[in-house]
Amino acid sequence: MPISGRPAGDPQACENCPIRHRAVCAHCESDELEVLEGMKSYKTYAPGEPVVWAGDPMPHVASVVNGVASISRTMEDGRRQMVGLLLPSDFLGRPGRSQAAFDVTAATELTVCRFERKPFEKLLETTPSISRRLLEMTLDELDAAREWMVLLGRKTAREKIASLLVILARREISLRPGVVPGRLSFDLMITREAMADYLGLTIETVSRQITALRKDGVIELGTKRQITVPDFSRLMDEAGDDSDGDHIA
Repeated sequence: MPISGRPAGDPQACENCPIRHRAVCAHCESDELEVLEGMKSYKTYAPGEPVVWAGDPMPHVASVVNGVASISRTMEDGRRQMVGLLLPSDFLGRPGRSQAAFDVTAATELTVCRFERKPFEKLLETTPSISRRLLEMTLDELDAAREWMVLLGRKTAREKIASLLVILARREISLRPGVVPGRLSFDLMITREAMADYLGLTIETVSRQITALRKDGVIELGTKRQITVPDFSRLMDEAGDDSDGDHIA
């Protein structure tokens, strides 16, 4: 019998989860996974569907399993600023906080693994592996926020596009154990409109810079939204970051 108690091959079983090795449950032992298994539920959102609005109650916390969500803040006059992206394995919600601090919207079809907030908070008190992993993820999120301050404030349009592609490529690498940066192909999970919104650019600028990166051989464009990076270190150089530096994952 699998650890989760679900049938072998069940895609919703913890041992088959595509984010298992880097989600909040990454360091859990089998008995701890069984507890989480009894608490979890899956929910899927359509592209553009709100997950939660700022100020709304947050009865659940969740891990992103598939897809991308945008994190944004809407001001009183209707202006909206996108402040982050939730990618596969990222954590949504804050234990101890009953209301959402930001708007969260599905940028693509989005599937999350949800846990009721109150039971999850109690579990944190008795399960050090989950508490430790959540702290690691929170610190990573803080580093990412600082990097984005640099990106939005100092980088050129070309560097912004390259930086976002680096982030998406590195996340793809992290979800595929054994893959090392080199020639890498991945699907661009967000639209150019969302990229423009996130980076503070126009759609025309995003399209122009992607075309320029393609013409210069930094990236290759495949069918639909597939991006191929022939040389990951060159993409890092275009982003304005050291190719051997520790960057956002």
